[in-house]
Amino acid sequence: MNQASSSTLSIGSARAAARELWIGPLRIGAPFVQAALSGYSDSPMRTLARRFGASYTLCEVMLDQFLVAYKPRQRTRHLLHIGPEEAPVGGQLMGAEPEQFGPAAQVLSDAGFDVIDINFGCPVKKVLGRCRGGYHLSQPDVAIEIVQRVRDAVPAEKPVTVKMRRGIDDTPASRDNFYRIFDHAFEIGVAAVTVHGRTVHQRYDGPSRWDFLRELKAHAGDRVVLGSGDLFSAQACLDMMDYTGVDGVTIARGAIGNPWIFEQANALAAGRPLPLPPSLHEQRTVIAEHYRLAELLYGEHRCLPDMRKFAIKYSKLHPEQQQVRADFCAVKAPGAWRQVLERWYADDLPGVLPPIDEPNPLSTEAAVG
Repeated sequence: MNQASSSTLSIGSARAAARELWIGPLRIGAPFVQAALSGYSDSPMRTLARRFGASYTLCEVMLDQFLVAYKPRQRTRHLLHIGPEEAPVGGQLMGAEPEQFGPAAQVLSDAGFDVIDINFGCPVKKVLGRCRGGYHLSQPDVAIEIVQRVRDAVPAEKPVTVKMRRGIDDTPASRDNFYRIFDHAFEIGVAAVTVHGRTVHQRYDGPSRWDFLRELKAHAGDRVVLGSGDLFSAQACLDMMDYTGVDGVTIARGAIGNPWIFEQANALAAGRPLPLPPSLHEQRTVIAEHYRLAELLYGEHRCLPDMRKFAIKYSKLHPEQQQVRADFCAVKAPGAWRQVLERWYADDLPGVLPPIDEPNPLSTEAAVG
């Protein structure tokens, strides 16, 4: 894509992103959502995302079996914890047996989640092997029954949504199954469907097919569709909305250790310049606050391994990324965490934008389209 076309696209994207996102009766607002992320999107991450402009967040996916048998315990209470700044927040549900989805959805609803989201998109091998997640895209009758059971189980005013990929694979049968589940889900009463532009078999390899999302939104009409896949920068979020016409985007891996992506997307959507990367002092403040929130939720020792995986991502915004990452990974005691901040974030130097390993697929599609 040449510079002129990129500039034109940015203006068009800002217009597209200016519209408000609604999920059923819930006014979400800005169309930039933090996706459910297994092992990551806990209450501290969701809280920071909301502070930086995510209009809505989803918790990490939870198994139906776990929820049906759930009893409040110290080691599991964090999974259903919702912080005071989070609403609206969605609870995501995954499982194999349709009859367990209704009771599990009730647990999420009773815990205070504002939206119940059904995961038909997870491509992880062990998940598929247990007939969960994306596996359901291969059995539309079961998937439709699951949606019906969840919709029947939660209060009528509480939105139910679905997360999908574009199919198990790219065969015509898979495509037919996708559209059958998609259309029936809305007929049952789901408020929105989020679609990742990769297939289940593709996992995270190769580009996300934004052209499929464009076709799908044309098919969906006024029905709410959110897009997902290859959203590693604020500009990519607006590009996806402009190119595909989706009503909003869910930012997944691009938001780990980078809550500023929501602030940046909102700035571009409002027609303002892209904000500079956060300075080291800005980063230090947010990392310290993330640690504080995690320590309150998990305790000073349990929060260490949880924060280590976030620190690896935060370090990508530091100009000395490799050394900072190594020092964060070496932390074994709570006090040592603060020592890393004192060593590497003492001077208020400019930060950097995180490297993008997977490029915006739009340039490829535009070139061949």
